[in-house]
Amino acid sequence: MRADVPFVDFAAHVGAMRPEIDEAVARVLDSGWFILGPEVEALEHELAAAFGAREAVAVANGTEALQLALAVRGVGPGDEVVTTSLSAAFTALAIQATGARPVFVDVDPLTLNLDPEAAAQAVTTGTKALVPVHLYGHPADMDPILALGRQADLAVVEDACQAHGARYRDRPVGTLAGEDGLGALSFYPTKNLGALGDGGALLVGDAGAAARLRQLRNGGQTDRYRHGTPGINSRLDELQAAILRVGLRHLPRWTERRRAIAAFYAEALEDAGLDLPREQGYARSVHHLYVVRHPQRDALAAALRQRGISTLIHYPIPLHLQPAFAPLGGAPGDLPVVEKAAGEILSLPLYPEMTDAQAETVVAAVRDSTCALSARA
Repeated sequence: MRADVPFVDFAAHVGAMRPEIDEAVARVLDSGWFILGPEVEALEHELAAAFGAREAVAVANGTEALQLALAVRGVGPGDEVVTTSLSAAFTALAIQATGARPVFVDVDPLTLNLDPEAAAQAVTTGTKALVPVHLYGHPADMDPILALGRQADLAVVEDACQAHGARYRDRPVGTLAGEDGLGALSFYPTKNLGALGDGGALLVGDAGAAARLRQLRNGGQTDRYRHGTPGINSRLDELQAAILRVGLRHLPRWTERRRAIAAFYAEALEDAGLDLPREQGYARSVHHLYVVRHPQRDALAAALRQRGISTLIHYPIPLHLQPAFAPLGGAPGDLPVVEKAAGEILSLPLYPEMTDAQAETVVAAVRDSTCALSARA
């Protein structure tokens, strides 16, 4: 019997918070203040407290969070920024928005995060920053990346857009560079902490950098209609801030549920012929995505679709092979680990509202499908 399991369930997610959301929205409507007001200010304080940062600065989306972080570290035209080729394109687009050139490198075969050795080999005299991505909610191995930053005098900006609350050696991601720390968060609706629209924020280790970011996000204004420096329009609205404050209260519970489902998958699929994600000893993943690998990925996805199991691929085309970045000169074979992974990765459904019965349905479908594929091989 077909039993549909969606990849995410927004109706269930919003429905569970609907009374709190309605109250938050009404509060904003009654206030008459809709941009950069008390809800944004309160959210910034609450984000900083929740994620162990000195300050947080709310912005319009995760892409502009990365862009502004790089800008505040002086990255601009002619600079190079080293990052992973396995990420959403918005990581690289944020780099390009500063006028800098993304330099894509290969990934660690176990975690699919930025390979520190590959990053070190890519550093040149033109390199200005490193942007590791905490992919799928699992922290990148940051100690060697931070050491490289210190050694080569490079800014390190953490792309934590998929990793709200993840920890590296028991420290929250997005804050790992201490006073020099800048960590970007995205609140796109599918994220572990998602808005009902778009939004983003930066975790900041230094009050001076936070003040500079607040100026840049608001057109470079120092006072009303006085623009002291070129900036952009990246202001989070009060409605999204109020809704995010509701979600932030639930985030610890959602994270534990994600971790519980991931643990169930790991045990139930151990012998199912898949390469499963492995949480490294230095990491506490928040399992934004549960990504398995299979050599017949497309056939497996089709078999699961026939059984009503929704899957996605994050991400099918490495960034160095995307048409948008063709002028950078990437070619097939340049980054073999990324390219192999891109042909094998498959994201299974995992979300806090997922029932035990739904998780069991996914496991049964995956096991049956991989068994059938193996028999035909």
